[in-house]
Amino acid sequence: MNPVKILAIVLIAGGALGLVYRGFSYTKETHTADIGDMHIGVAEKQHVGVPAWVAFVAIAGGVVLLASGRKS
Repeated sequence: MNPVKILAIVLIAGGALGLVYRGFSYTKETHTADIGDMHIGVAEKQHVGVPAWVAFVAIAGGVVLLASGRKS
C-alpha cells in the first residue's frame, strides 16, 4: 500500500475520532516521596481537548490526499 494512502486513512480516522470523542485523557504519575521501601506517588488525570476545526481539517486533508493519489 502506498504511504500517502496510509497517511490519508490515518488522517481521516483520526479526524473522525476527534469529532466523536472531542479529545483524550491520560494519567500522569508523579512521585512525591521515596522513604526507604515506602513509595508515595500521586496520579493526576489530564485531559487534552481537540477542537472541531482540527478534526475537520484532518478529514479534509485525508480526503485530498486520497483524491490526489488516485489521479497519479
